[in-house]
Amino acid sequence: MGNRSDDDERNFFAEVPMRPAANAKARDERPHYLGHRDRLRERFASAGPDSLPDYELLELLLFRLIPRADTKPVAKALLARFGTLAEVLGAPLGLLQEVKGIGPAVALDLKIVAATAQRMARGEVHGREILSSWQQLLDYCRSAMAFEAREQFRILFLDKKNALIADEVQQTGTVDHTPVYPREVIKRALELSATAIILVHNHPSGDPTPSRADIEMTKEIIEAAKRLGIAVHDHIIIGRKGHSSMKGLLLI
Repeated sequence: MGNRSDDDERNFFAEVPMRPAANAKARDERPHYLGHRDRLRERFASAGPDSLPDYELLELLLFRLIPRADTKPVAKALLARFGTLAEVLGAPLGLLQEVKGIGPAVALDLKIVAATAQRMARGEVHGREILSSWQQLLDYCRSAMAFEAREQFRILFLDKKNALIADEVQQTGTVDHTPVYPREVIKRALELSATAIILVHNHPSGDPTPSRADIEMTKEIIEAAKRLGIAVHDHIIIGRKGHSSMKGLLLI
């Protein structure tokens, strides 16, 4: 048997067509939000997603997750709590459930959507020449890391043509620190026969400015990699407010 609480939360998940009204009074009793949903879908279909602000795009998503309720207040509450559509999808399960109208099942569905978006972004860069697909790389890193509650240290391993051969989170730390061991970075690069790497980590504070410790650690990895013929193309720091490139800032 299915999980009854999930069924209750999604209200059976699917939108059930209304039966033909027997009279004008029955038509008047049709929930007001159904007409709004129809109009929103028509606008999306005719004018495209760019015609909709974040809260309406989020509403469209919530239509299927919460079929028998007015989802506009829920969408606006999510955005008021987290800021942007990307931040809503990047929010932890527990925090999503603190928003009125979002229970465990709907919170999980939102995380599934977020994971799908991340997988699509990764598909845009995997196997491609990274240095010519830089914006797609930044988009992927942002979707994967910008809204994590703890620091992650990610390594992108490249082959001799600078195509992505592996993408791994090597360490996960605290809210403001991740232990990184240069010898482990180089060891893994050798195991994968990588000839170049790109270092990426996030700042949960939202500010992507490199710290002194970030710069010193990066220089240590560069020196260790250089001795074995492995290039370090960049160290990118991801935050909710944007990103920083150590190479772009002339720090390496």
